[in-house]
Amino acid sequence: MAFGDFMLGMIFLTLTVVGILGNFYLLSSYLYLDCSGCRLRCTDLIIKHLIVANSLFLLFRGIPQTMAALGFRHFISDLGCKLVFYVHRVGRGMSFSSTCLLSVFQAIIISPRDSRWAELKVKAPRYTGTCVFLCWILHLLVNIIVPMCVTDNGNNNITKRRDFGYCSGGNYKRSVYVINVALLSLPDVLCLGIMPWASGSMVLILYRHKQRFQHLHGNSPFPRSSPESRATHTVLFLVSTFVSLYTLSFIMHIWWAISCNPSQLLVHLSALTNAFFPALSPFILMSRDTNVPRLCWSGISSSALRNM
Repeated sequence: MAFGDFMLGMIFLTLTVVGILGNFYLLSSYLYLDCSGCRLRCTDLIIKHLIVANSLFLLFRGIPQTMAALGFRHFISDLGCKLVFYVHRVGRGMSFSSTCLLSVFQAIIISPRDSRWAELKVKAPRYTGTCVFLCWILHLLVNIIVPMCVTDNGNNNITKRRDFGYCSGGNYKRSVYVINVALLSLPDVLCLGIMPWASGSMVLILYRHKQRFQHLHGNSPFPRSSPESRATHTVLFLVSTFVSLYTLSFIMHIWWAISCNPSQLLVHLSALTNAFFPALSPFILMSRDTNVPRLCWSGISSSALRNM
């Protein structure tokens, strides 16, 4: 095994393990808050589904890609290949949609009561679960074609194949690959168009709020930010990270799709760019918005005091 493959395997392993642990900790914190009866924001439901989607991607793409980079190529059956590719594609798409929903709902939540979104601001919490459910249905249906295009590496019926490391796909014409990539990427591109619009709206709302605050309170050197403002900054940072990593991932994916015989290095790099956001997002949420760790600790402390 080459040293470069070993290093890629270690990078995949580190991203996967750290990402799974981070997502598990964040999800367990939210579940604890649910069980303790704390009142959470409507966007917290979206974040929980984002965590689940990230975990699915890391489990069903990070682990197989790690083993492939370390030289294990025939450890999964044909049915396993179809399942792994289908689940990680659904998780990847749901991660994108959840991030998009998060930015849109946060923009609606912080909008002023006299804005044109005032009616949506009242109704938005009631439709959060419905929107998340529809996103899951969309990606479950859109990616149903994925299992038909992949098989295990031991299948000798495909004379020309594209090697994914641990699975293979039929090496169809370049035009067919481009069409498939375009169809599968359509929901992602739609989300990529909505997120900058929602983020721009949030930036404009925060700017107007800051101007109004300075007008009412003067040039206060240490204005205290509200929980809504901190949550908005968290979403903006998460979205900007997502857009940057997705743009790089999309370029790599298109490069991979139009290549007649993509190298294993290109396959690994494409998977690596996809894995960064699911692995980093829980730490972005925890570092930029400390409500969950703080509430979790306060809940544990109050429970301990009651039992004393």
